[in-house]
Amino acid sequence: MSDQPYDILLRQGRLLCAVDRVEQVDVAIHNGKIVAVAPSIEGTAVLELDVANQLVSPPFVESHIHLDSAMTAGNPRWNQSGTLFEGIEIWREYKQSLSLDNVKQRAIATLKQQAAQGVLFVRSHADVSGSSLTALQALLEVREEVKDWMTLQVVAFPQDGIYGGAKNESLIEEAMKMGTDVVGGIPHYELTREDGVRSVHRIFELAEQYDRLIDIHCDEIDDDQSRFLEVVAACAIRQEMGSRVTASHTTAFGSYNNAYAFKLMGFLQRTQINFIANPLINITLQGRTDTYPKRRGVTRVKELWQQGMNVSLGHDCVQDPWYSLGTGNMLDVASMAVHVCQMTGMSEVEACYNMVTWHGAKTLNVEDQYGVEVGKPANLIVLDADDRYDAIRRRATVQYVISNGKLLAQTQPPQIQWKG
Repeated sequence: MSDQPYDILLRQGRLLCAVDRVEQVDVAIHNGKIVAVAPSIEGTAVLELDVANQLVSPPFVESHIHLDSAMTAGNPRWNQSGTLFEGIEIWREYKQSLSLDNVKQRAIATLKQQAAQGVLFVRSHADVSGSSLTALQALLEVREEVKDWMTLQVVAFPQDGIYGGAKNESLIEEAMKMGTDVVGGIPHYELTREDGVRSVHRIFELAEQYDRLIDIHCDEIDDDQSRFLEVVAACAIRQEMGSRVTASHTTAFGSYNNAYAFKLMGFLQRTQINFIANPLINITLQGRTDTYPKRRGVTRVKELWQQGMNVSLGHDCVQDPWYSLGTGNMLDVASMAVHVCQMTGMSEVEACYNMVTWHGAKTLNVEDQYGVEVGKPANLIVLDADDRYDAIRRRATVQYVISNGKLLAQTQPPQIQWKG
């Protein structure tokens, strides 16, 4: 470093490392990059932040959200049954009147809300079942508009199935040509089992043809006979795509009998594909047809993690026809995972934090851009917390959000004045 000052210098933060340790360090940032991480750094900075005893972490990663439907809850009506399928019907009604500006406005508002809470990497699905492709075009424009402060991946998602309509297959290929980052699918919602299998094969063909990642809504249903995950695994093994493939939801995995589940787990370990669970939504939508006992409706998160699979977490929905709540806070998602997946051991709680940080970066295939390390882009957050456990337990305030070397957002933790 020359005599020129750093752009930002963080003093004596408690750096959270991927290997479950915390180190007290200074972090220096210049020209959008992390240029030094050390116990003590000499020099000055345009902006110097004393973050003593606060947690410095790589930013949160939102692995799975639908920005095109965000902030539409109650329009044109509320989801009274609370089911996935009523949500799909409500969205089908709403999307007939989608406009480019409306989608963009809601998507950017949601991203700002998430960024203020430390989310700087987002993968969003865009419905490509409508002939106008309005939702997709809007999110592609949003991707460009927010690129200076947010990394946004866009998934071509055929909400009504690749073979659920006469034009759907051509629409998803058109989405590839328009520049989506990821090809998606929904095999369990195709008209027949055979169409579901065919759709998975078609997704892999498109991914290879256009050099795209894959993220499939897979077996998001309580039906223990919904077994498209095995088809995804087979394609990943045969085409050696592994880490470029993600299976989202896989809630039926929680309903499979153990004999089948254990066999499938062995196949999955051969693939090294990624998994995304959305515990806020999965616990809400699934199990609706059960009386008692009611299924939790979440995939086998703990077991997948124990077997060394990469599992990350997402919101899925923020105030839309499927889920009327949500603020975009990834610590809410991690906390729900701790509870519903029964991951209350200390190493398990820490793993849930990793699922909204490092694991998410691996799912999005952005590990080369991610982490508080010299030479990496300066994307990091400072939390009012001692460690992973404390951050999740208290839903710690993200005090500083630094994106591409600039201070993007600052929030003061609430102060309690005891009057008793």
